[in-house]
Amino acid sequence: MIALSLAEIASVVGGQTHDIPDPSVQVHGPVVIDSRQVKDGSLFAAFVGERVDGHDYADQAVQAGAVAVLAQRPVGAPAIIVDDVQTALGALARHVVRRLGATLVALTGSAGKTSTKDLIAQVLRSKAPTVFTPGSLNNEIGLPLTALTATEETRFLVLEMGARGIGHIAYLTDLTPPKIGLVLNVGTAHIGEFGGREQIAQAKGELVEALPEDGTAVLNADDPLVRAMASRTKAKVILFGESGEADVRAENVRLMDSGQPAFMLHTPSGASEVTMRLYGEHHVSNALAAAAVAHELGMSATEIATALSGAGSLSRWRMEVTERPDGVTIVNDAYNANPESMRAALRALAAMGKGRRTWAVLGKMAELGDEALAEHDAVGRLAVRLNVGKLVAVGGREASWLQLGAYNEGSWGEESVHVSDAQAAVDLLRSELRPGDVVLVKASRSVGLESVAQALLDAEGEVAAR
Repeated sequence: MIALSLAEIASVVGGQTHDIPDPSVQVHGPVVIDSRQVKDGSLFAAFVGERVDGHDYADQAVQAGAVAVLAQRPVGAPAIIVDDVQTALGALARHVVRRLGATLVALTGSAGKTSTKDLIAQVLRSKAPTVFTPGSLNNEIGLPLTALTATEETRFLVLEMGARGIGHIAYLTDLTPPKIGLVLNVGTAHIGEFGGREQIAQAKGELVEALPEDGTAVLNADDPLVRAMASRTKAKVILFGESGEADVRAENVRLMDSGQPAFMLHTPSGASEVTMRLYGEHHVSNALAAAAVAHELGMSATEIATALSGAGSLSRWRMEVTERPDGVTIVNDAYNANPESMRAALRALAAMGKGRRTWAVLGKMAELGDEALAEHDAVGRLAVRLNVGKLVAVGGREASWLQLGAYNEGSWGEESVHVSDAQAAVDLLRSELRPGDVVLVKASRSVGLESVAQALLDAEGEVAAR
């Protein structure tokens, strides 16, 4: 974080200093909410959680090097006392961002946010110092914590914004006002909470509404609900996609035998070939979104293509491909799942598995509301149509719908199996996997199927990661 005195922080957040002998002492380390992450010069924000009260760890944080604690009550250690820690954290982030000279890029969408954010970050940091959201810390706590890691040297700040309701993104953009706003897509993730895709589009479009007149809205030309957001902003609009009307587009898109996509990138400044390290054709759209942002920030087509071709995955359990010594390939995409990402992962598995036996180990897609049965059934059916070798549906009711969809799609569906939990899936796979098989593991985060992927890797000892 940029260095700020405790007195200045107290003024910014509307707090009172308590047990602070010298208010001129500066915070120069990161702001953290976990006392185990404290570094010298940190500010420790004491949140009250469902099971843990951060105030109980105030002394531990100060002993570890924190300058003070952002707290809602006295803690027996140097503290800035505020009415609400979350509100204060947001106010501090707003203050710091407005002092920076960095260009703020914000992105949202129903699927692919984290992968695209990672691509944007890798492309932009080839040009200048870049700070970006770690993992998917995209909510009202994670976003300000990320913004506060920026320093005077930061030139680009890339922030992922999530939403579980109307007004959420508007709140986040108020904390960290973007200059460039990117909307990837409007899908069915969290549709059970929103009530429909139109409501999701309304929420996602809050990002482009927050842009200044001299800003840029980067919109997906291939998604009608996203493209329609052009009418909701006074900012410049640039379109990306495979549509011929897109300003930044892909031509000659193809999947290599490895499942990695390649294409010719076209931007207003020229064209250049991209061969990606990531797996799955869905990353082409993500790459185009990143390219559109980079083009707006002055990078040439050649610079962008070079950076995209060298970019890897920065976040765990997202199409994380590892090959065991016996030739079995594990594709760990277990961080989260929705219908769009599930279909993309299955298509990637089919491409990677040409000439090899493929397994789809799938679990529940959460927060689909009334669409849950139909969407799980459709994923099971798609696995059959893609000729995936065997579907292992893991869990309860939703898993049974996956298995039933596969079974009802055709005779291949008899190769599908429903197991009760992750351990049952591991036992089945350990007994039936053969050298050369490809295994995809994917479900919503709450299912915890990353344990299946890890167990399959641990069973073979040392592995060679691609």
